[in-house]
Amino acid sequence: MINGTVVDLSRIQFAATALYHFLFVPLTLGLSFLLAAMETVYVTTGKPIYRQMAQFWGKLFMINFALGVATGLTMEFQFGTNWSFYSSFVGDIFGAPLAIEGLMAFFMESTFVGLMVFGWERLSRGQHLAVTWLVALGSNLSALWILVANGFMQDPVGAAFNPVTMRMQLTSFQKLIFSPDVQSKFVHTSIAGYVTAAMFVAGVSAYYMLRNRHLDLAKRSFRMAALYGVLATIGVITLGDALGFVAARVQPTKLAAMEGLWRKEVAPMPFNVIAFPEQAEQRNIGKVQVPAVLSLLVTHSLTGTVPGIAALERQAVGRIQNGIPAVQALEALAKNPNDAAALAQFNAHKADLGYGFLVQRFAPDLNNVTPAEVQEAARDTIPPVAAVFWSFRLMVGLGLAMLAYFVLAALYTLRNRIQKKTWILKVAVWMIPVPFLANEMGWLVAELGRQPWTVFGVLPTWMSASTHSVGYMAFSLIGFVTLYSIFIAVEMYLMVRAIRLGPEEHGGSGDAPPQTRPTLAGRTVPAAAYGNKLEG
Repeated sequence: MINGTVVDLSRIQFAATALYHFLFVPLTLGLSFLLAAMETVYVTTGKPIYRQMAQFWGKLFMINFALGVATGLTMEFQFGTNWSFYSSFVGDIFGAPLAIEGLMAFFMESTFVGLMVFGWERLSRGQHLAVTWLVALGSNLSALWILVANGFMQDPVGAAFNPVTMRMQLTSFQKLIFSPDVQSKFVHTSIAGYVTAAMFVAGVSAYYMLRNRHLDLAKRSFRMAALYGVLATIGVITLGDALGFVAARVQPTKLAAMEGLWRKEVAPMPFNVIAFPEQAEQRNIGKVQVPAVLSLLVTHSLTGTVPGIAALERQAVGRIQNGIPAVQALEALAKNPNDAAALAQFNAHKADLGYGFLVQRFAPDLNNVTPAEVQEAARDTIPPVAAVFWSFRLMVGLGLAMLAYFVLAALYTLRNRIQKKTWILKVAVWMIPVPFLANEMGWLVAELGRQPWTVFGVLPTWMSASTHSVGYMAFSLIGFVTLYSIFIAVEMYLMVRAIRLGPEEHGGSGDAPPQTRPTLAGRTVPAAAYGNKLEG
């Protein structure tokens, strides 16, 4: 059996690297489409300021893109190094979308990024615009295939366990791609990136307006970001509701943890706005509720109910007891693949195979499993309630705060009064980290809420890790955290430096074209000639 400390260190390392990486991804997703929108306005109107905007924000996009690639590549190595059993068990399914992501989406995105950066003077306006849109498409296709892989871990459809090869095998690529969890999660995650980019652009633009710098670029960028942010925030909240609806069906334990729902409530169920879950005692302390809202959110009706944690634990007991014969049959088939009786026993109990694996953590000898060990395994099917509960509420609260801000910002900028509302501008600067924090909380809800499973209901996390030593894992963890901290420091330094320099190096300040300077007569002459006159 794998050392529990090794499993914990493997989980911490992957969580740390994923959280670091996910700081870069949403901004890339959202900023790519904002760049495409800015350049589209430039091509259709011919106004140079929109080209300047696309070039300036494009430089910030490239800084973020480069660091995102660096953190993503090193993170993926962990599947082979730290999660070798998982990679072997589901590699036939998990590997396919990751390979497609690399071959179709990532290479496409990387190729066109180069053309986007270096093609301003080499491509026509229409050609360069097409390249920018392809970069945006590639970024989001990359996210799609990664979320297809993650969606399988959340809701393992389109695959079946083969007792001969002892591996999961793909049975329907169509079901894998069009899983309700994948579709709702992809749109939710992508739009969360658009919110992130909108807040980033609004915050930096507000910084310029507060300092009376690059006003033309700042005002136009702020207006586009505010309108983009209103639509995106409404979309991310709507798709978040869809994800909750899906979770009620495929991951009821996650939903129960998100809502702090210990026992089934009478319809219409109230929503716990504030509560302090006590998992050991299975109760909430000091809760504040809103009547009927939970039924509306998770069942879209006033009469719907969902099971509480106590009921889900009782269901898990039955599934564990049914899964034990499936694991025993696998052990017999491993010794004799032609054992017809063992194959028949496996087929009769295969639906709960994962629960048989789960109990092995507490009862290595499945021939002598005690009721106490079964009950302990059943309790283990419930994720850490307090962490999931509060991560979800923080994510939702930050989302609503951003929606309120974007609505106010859009109203003032459309009325051309945004510069007079300095408090709105100051808030924008301070809100730049907010969507990043909301994204991290969403990731915690998704991944902590899936525990104790790597693949929900199929493969427990404790079985998935590699058999490394504790010392190796500790050294690896320290190394990854150090490396990723350096990446974050480099990103912050480059971003802050580029923002302080402003857009002068990317086509002018926005107040006057860089190739000309005003003369006393009100005419303009080339900058080089103006310099020569001064020298003469």
